[in-house]
Amino acid sequence: MRRTIDTLIPQAGQTDTAGLHALDADELAAYVADSAHPWWRRRPCVLALAGRVPEHRAAALIARVQDPHDVGEVRIALLDLLADRTELLPWLRHKDRRKENSYGVPAAILKARGLLGDRSAAGELAMLAAEPWPRFRAIGEAGLDALVARYGTGTVLADVGDARPEDRIFRVRALHRAGRDITTALADPDRAVAHHAQSLLTDPARIRDYLRTGEAPTPESGLWAAYALHRLTGDAAETRAIHDSLGRPRVEVDRLDDELRGAILQEYGHDCEENSDPRWRVEAICATPPTPPDEEEQLRRAMTALDAAGLNPEPPVSCGEAHRQGGGTYHVIRFGECELSISTLGRFATSDEDEEDRTVRAARTALESAGFRWIDAATGAIRVTGLCVYYFGSREPLTVDTLLFYWQD
Repeated sequence: MRRTIDTLIPQAGQTDTAGLHALDADELAAYVADSAHPWWRRRPCVLALAGRVPEHRAAALIARVQDPHDVGEVRIALLDLLADRTELLPWLRHKDRRKENSYGVPAAILKARGLLGDRSAAGELAMLAAEPWPRFRAIGEAGLDALVARYGTGTVLADVGDARPEDRIFRVRALHRAGRDITTALADPDRAVAHHAQSLLTDPARIRDYLRTGEAPTPESGLWAAYALHRLTGDAAETRAIHDSLGRPRVEVDRLDDELRGAILQEYGHDCEENSDPRWRVEAICATPPTPPDEEEQLRRAMTALDAAGLNPEPPVSCGEAHRQGGGTYHVIRFGECELSISTLGRFATSDEDEEDRTVRAARTALESAGFRWIDAATGAIRVTGLCVYYFGSREPLTVDTLLFYWQD
């Protein structure tokens, strides 16, 4: 019995890929061109058409790309499929394309322009290739790679220029691919550029020479070199020696004491966002990490203290469970109308309730007597400058309370 597209894709996410590739290309193209069919069936059909688009169906497929009311996932897949159709270029370059707002479609349009050899897209592709989101970064890089393959590295570098950090990120990547030395980019004033440069370095000997011969013109460039060297060798002793030679630079944050600093550094310093100050990264490698708390014992101690204070606490739950999604660095204990947060990063506790509320004050007193440290509003409001952490789409420095009691869905 012959299988149909509907039987090969019975539900969204369930696709017999081999079966689709065995179907006649004309049947697949006709199905894709009919927007009445479910988009989650049409998209796999587009993928199954790779390298075998029937010429007489091309116009109908292009019409689907150009229809702003069609589903973005289908249009994006079609743009990849039709990347050799030069007749698409005038539409792709038209100023109305800037009004496209379907998720992912503007990026796919830029990539298609690159694949079709449109040099005027180079600057926008460089912006896209510097995106923090890996998906969009890969799309931008694919468009730029296509331009480089067609016109050569020098031509595309000239098209992009070097005025913006995004332009220089492309320059670093392109020069690295061409086998050029990119250590000078470690001194770029934009940290995203310097971070990208260090991520591409592969020769520990070259980095040691850069540090030893005084080529590093700024303290930050030396730190980026130390960070790259540690990434390649894992030699913390060597990194500490370099850190010492640089004067052990660190970001000073007013009122951030060693206990808070150590807990935050251990949790976030090793994997902070690329625009973070490199002093945090190298300090995280060199510092002796604090002893992590025994979470179960800590929660038992908190419950015992609250019980003894007559507060009748409910069993603790993770912040993810409390929010019904996601996860983070604290547990929640509810009692009456109030709620406490117990950090997993150390002996830290807090509450979002009114600090002058009698019940909250009783909870604070009970926890402090059990060895916990209460994070009040003033301490919680300290912003940890230079340490950029992802938080609901933002990649900026956060406050102590957000870092100690972090939740992300």
